[in-house]
Amino acid sequence: MTASAIFQPLKLPNGSTVANRLCKAAMEENLAEQPGQYPGERLFALYRAWAEGGVGMILTGNVMVSPSSLTGPGGVVLEAGTNLEPFRQWAEIGKAGGAQMWMQINHTGRQMYKNLGEEAVSPSDKALDLGKLSSLFAEPRALEEAEIEAIIQRFVDTAALAEEAGFDGVQIHSAHGYLSSQFLSPLTNQRTDQWGGSLENRARFLLSIVERVRQKVKLSFGVSVKLNSADFQKGGFEFEDARQVVEWLGGHGVDYVELSGGSYESPAMTGSGTGSGTGSGTGTESGTSTGKREAYFIQFARDIAKVAEMPIMVTGGITKRAVAEDALAHDAAGFGVELLGIARAMAFNPDLPNDWRAGRSLEFEMPAPTWSNTTFAGLATMAITKAQMELMAQGKPVKPDVSPIRAMLADQWRTARRARNYRKWRAG
Repeated sequence: MTASAIFQPLKLPNGSTVANRLCKAAMEENLAEQPGQYPGERLFALYRAWAEGGVGMILTGNVMVSPSSLTGPGGVVLEAGTNLEPFRQWAEIGKAGGAQMWMQINHTGRQMYKNLGEEAVSPSDKALDLGKLSSLFAEPRALEEAEIEAIIQRFVDTAALAEEAGFDGVQIHSAHGYLSSQFLSPLTNQRTDQWGGSLENRARFLLSIVERVRQKVKLSFGVSVKLNSADFQKGGFEFEDARQVVEWLGGHGVDYVELSGGSYESPAMTGSGTGSGTGSGTGTESGTSTGKREAYFIQFARDIAKVAEMPIMVTGGITKRAVAEDALAHDAAGFGVELLGIARAMAFNPDLPNDWRAGRSLEFEMPAPTWSNTTFAGLATMAITKAQMELMAQGKPVKPDVSPIRAMLADQWRTARRARNYRKWRAG
């Protein structure tokens, strides 16, 4: 592909066309209205800025399929019986600039904070290992088979409601250590029934969701999957596993697969730890040079594209147009990445695609803590990013030079307040 190919359209398997190859990838906003956990003015303001930024596709942050399973107390929930009007407005705002608007749907599984007061569930009763931070998370119990079936149905219900609300598609989150990813990993799935053991059994949860969602929605409605290229943990979900799952997804009406990596225990998705470290913070940096740190899942994606029937999207660390151009380059056989997810950079500069098109901000740099403890560095990175989204949600300009410590403290204060509001809502 040439440099101009970044802004060339892409036709998806469902027949729809994405205006260009850039997608505002999903990020944790934690800006839902309370009580109720629905999108409101703050999320509308944030997505209005992104809709004007020039991307071809916008992915929402986590929309949870169950009110008892939130990645954070300010998370959005969409389930049967939810008032769809604010979701219709959200979809309309996201599409106002010509982008497709997709909803990412998710279930936390064991990665749920204890202060939410809810019971954590997982394929097996294996708790998170985050060293001293482990106590922040609820101890999980193993799911019963009937509960697994009920959660699959929740994904189906949420996808159908997203279609009804006017979204262009849904992305089923099966990465970053959340529930579907927990089923895929032998570290967190130690079941001996049809949902555990072999990779085929461990992939059954994800494949069942995809099959049943595709059966429920129209063929023109998009269905995608976010998948780890690897867990970056010894004995976990490996690259060859990801390749096989992508092959199995072929023929199931999947419009694209987004590849990322890592989990709370090994936060490779933040660029903070792509080694074999655990929650003790012993992971390694994803690279010592800027080129290695940026687009750190691209080579995985290129290899998996060789067996994929659907377009492959890669997300992770892309901040420079030159890196984006290289990432979209195909090999001699014509295999390569078709979509690029831009996440954190869009929080610091929502106009980045427009800037790239106009030849501006080609060497955009983001602040990132260089602390030796990768767990804390990952948390600080997320806090700094959330601080920018908080500002945009208030109609204010971003502040890239915010102090990591101050951002973390402010995020903790907001999280505590929202957790109290969430618990009151759940109690009521």
